Amino acid sequence: MDESRQSSWTGAGAALRKAAPPPALCGFLLLLALIFTVSYVVGAGAGPVAPGMHGSGTSRDGGGGGGGVDDMGDMQGGHG
Repeated sequence: MDESRQSSWTGAGAALRKAAPPPALCGFLLLLALIFTVSYVVGAGAGPVAPGMHGSGTSRDGGGGGGGVDDMGDMQGGHG
Protein backbone atom coordinates (compact mmCIF):
# COMPACT_ATOMS: atom_id res chain seq x y z
CA MET A 1 0.00 0.00 0.00
CA ASP A 2 2.87 2.36 0.69
CA GLU A 3 4.30 1.69 -2.75
CA SER A 4 1.18 2.93 -4.55
CA ARG A 5 1.17 6.18 -2.58
CA GLN A 6 4.87 6.73 -3.13
CA SER A 7 4.64 6.14 -6.88
CA SER A 8 1.75 8.60 -7.22
CA TRP A 9 3.72 11.16 -5.19
CA THR A 10 6.80 10.86 -7.40
CA GLY A 11 4.58 11.20 -10.48
CA ALA A 12 3.13 14.43 -9.12
CA GLY A 13 6.61 15.68 -8.22
CA ALA A 14 7.89 14.90 -11.71
CA ALA A 15 4.95 16.75 -13.27
CA LEU A 16 5.61 19.72 -11.01
CA ARG A 17 9.29 19.74 -11.97
CA LYS A 18 8.37 19.62 -15.66
CA ALA A 19 5.98 22.58 -15.26
CA ALA A 20 8.56 24.71 -13.44
CA PRO A 21 11.01 26.73 -15.57
CA PRO A 22 14.62 25.53 -15.62
CA PRO A 23 16.92 27.06 -12.98
CA ALA A 24 19.14 28.57 -15.69
CA LEU A 25 16.18 30.56 -17.04
CA CYS A 26 15.31 31.82 -13.56
CA GLY A 27 18.92 32.87 -13.01
CA PHE A 28 19.03 34.65 -16.36
CA LEU A 29 15.82 36.57 -15.66
CA LEU A 30 17.10 37.54 -12.22
CA LEU A 31 20.37 38.78 -13.71
CA LEU A 32 18.48 40.69 -16.40
CA ALA A 33 16.30 42.41 -13.79
CA LEU A 34 19.39 43.28 -11.76
CA ILE A 35 21.15 44.80 -14.80
CA PHE A 36 18.11 46.92 -15.69
CA THR A 37 17.77 48.10 -12.09
CA VAL A 38 21.43 49.13 -11.87
CA SER A 39 21.19 50.82 -15.27
CA TYR A 40 18.14 52.81 -14.17
CA VAL A 41 19.81 53.92 -10.93
CA VAL A 42 22.97 55.01 -12.76
CA GLY A 43 20.93 56.87 -15.40
CA ALA A 44 18.83 58.64 -12.79
CA GLY A 45 21.98 59.68 -10.95
CA ALA A 46 23.63 60.98 -14.13
CA GLY A 47 20.78 63.39 -14.82
CA PRO A 48 19.31 64.52 -18.13
CA VAL A 49 20.92 63.64 -21.45
CA ALA A 50 21.49 67.22 -22.59
CA PRO A 51 21.96 70.43 -20.61
CA GLY A 52 18.83 72.55 -20.54
CA MET A 53 16.61 69.58 -21.32
CA HIS A 54 13.27 69.77 -19.55
CA GLY A 55 10.26 67.52 -19.32
CA SER A 56 7.30 67.88 -21.65
CA GLY A 57 5.24 69.51 -18.88
CA THR A 58 6.91 72.93 -19.24
CA SER A 59 4.97 75.98 -20.36
CA ARG A 60 5.40 77.30 -23.90
CA ASP A 61 5.19 80.99 -22.99
CA GLY A 62 8.96 81.41 -22.87
CA GLY A 63 9.39 80.57 -19.21
CA GLY A 64 10.15 76.88 -19.61
CA GLY A 65 12.73 76.71 -22.36
CA GLY A 66 11.49 73.30 -23.48
CA GLY A 67 12.94 71.67 -26.57
CA GLY A 68 9.90 71.88 -28.83
CA VAL A 69 9.64 72.07 -32.62
CA ASP A 70 9.89 75.88 -32.55
CA ASP A 71 13.43 75.67 -31.14
CA MET A 72 14.84 73.88 -34.20
CA GLY A 73 15.67 77.06 -36.10
CA ASP A 74 16.87 76.52 -39.69
CA MET A 75 17.34 72.77 -39.40
CA GLN A 76 15.72 70.93 -42.28
CA GLY A 77 15.43 67.60 -40.45
CA GLY A 78 16.33 65.60 -43.57
CA HIS A 79 13.58 67.05 -45.77
CA GLY A 80 15.06 68.41 -49.00
